[in-house]
Amino acid sequence: MDKNQGYEIIQAVMLENGRGFALGHDPAAPSPYVTWAYYDDKDGQRQYEWGHYGSDRAALEQDFAARVQEYQRLYNVGVKQTEAPGLYKYYSTQRPVDIGTFPKPPRNAPDEIVNYDQRVPVENGAFLAWGHLTYTRPLTKRQTSDYELRPAPDNPDRPRSIREQMKTAAKQAEADRGQTAPKKNAPDRGDR
Repeated sequence: MDKNQGYEIIQAVMLENGRGFALGHDPAAPSPYVTWAYYDDKDGQRQYEWGHYGSDRAALEQDFAARVQEYQRLYNVGVKQTEAPGLYKYYSTQRPVDIGTFPKPPRNAPDEIVNYDQRVPVENGAFLAWGHLTYTRPLTKRQTSDYELRPAPDNPDRPRSIREQMKTAAKQAEADRGQTAPKKNAPDRGDR
């Protein structure tokens, strides 16, 4: 993750209009937690501003969520990307993870690299993998293809399967419907 003024960014949300908010932590600082507004400048460098500092993590996490929600409400924008340590997981399906076998994009080095003792079934036996890596930000399709990595199905940027979408839609329809509609006292077609 990034660092700003000695604070490690532990969570960040980028919105559709290129603005975002971050939550940082520095245990050595007088106020160990902070939330900032941020944007990426023309050179791609993240610029932090408007810090809210404090010592209570729960209060600053709440401040972070409130700032994101308020900005979304005011400017009618959605979340483009969420960043947190180890949020995006990629499996190495062709070889153990080693030097030169995984991408190292600028400002997105892997948070965790895990090699398994052998090629093992993962994701409930869906496929075999030699190990996995976790990243703060998602990799591009080209990066995953070039290094023969397979994204975990529950990564935030992955589309949900049709099955999951249907389950969600059915639950929503049931909730919207409430109780079953009362039967009408209409004659049966056979009574005509």
